[in-house]
Parts: sequence; C-alpha cells; structure tokens
Amino acid sequence: MSMKRVIKMSQAWIAALVIGVALTGCGGGSSGVTDGTDRTSSSGSGSSQASSTGDGTATLSWVAPATRVNGDGIAMGELQGYIIRFGQSASDLSQTITINDASVMDYTVTNLGTGEWFFAVQVVDLDGLTSAPSEVVSKTI
Repeated sequence: MSMKRVIKMSQAWIAALVIGVALTGCGGGSSGVTDGTDRTSSSGSGSSQASSTGDGTATLSWVAPATRVNGDGIAMGELQGYIIRFGQSASDLSQTITINDASVMDYTVTNLGTGEWFFAVQVVDLDGLTSAPSEVVSKTI
C-alpha cells in the first residue's frame, strides 16, 4: 500500500461523519442496543474512574460517510465499523466501544455517572484503517 493511499485513508470520512447525542438522561431511554450486533467494549489505558459508573445513558447516532475528505466516494461495502470514544474530558476520550457492523449507526452508551460526558466516533475501513475522530459532542448526566 502506498503512503499516499495511507494518508488518504487516514483522513477519510471525517468531513462526512455526523454525530448527535440524544438526551435520554439518567434513568431515561433504552438500557442498550439488543439487535445482536457484534460489539466489544474496553476501557482505554486499562484504567477506570470511580465516577464513571451510574444509571445515565447517552444515545449516539451518526450517518455513514459517502465521500472521503479528498472528495473520492466511499461505498458502505468498504466500511468495517465504528469506534465510539468517550470520557469525562474532551481531551481524554480513553473509553471505547467497537461496533463491528458498518450498517449500525446508533448506539446507547450505558452506566454513565453524573457529570459531563464527551463523545466522538471514528470510522474503520476493511483494511483496518481508522479515520480521525469526529467532532466531539457532549452530554450532561
């Protein structure tokens, strides 16, 4: 793979990725997505905060990109999935949720403690290349 392709792929999608946070709040909304989609969850850096567990939820939704940053088109078949990054600081989104199905474009993050939470989404292609994060959005629980 040429360096030019790697640079294009690493910049891909972010301009077209749109993310929103539904205001489901503490105790409101769904407790999770139960459509059987293969998802894994991990805590970045191997650490967790005592304040990061609770009853709050945030429902994220986004639109899959149709074009890359350079203007080239991208088909859904070229996408592997998404990575949701989140945390209680916009500069430290160390917790992650991996969605291994590009057709899934919403997810409810559960067990959020009180305070402000920040979220961004990244796109992963079939070659395993990951886009830059979307714009950060936030929600107060």
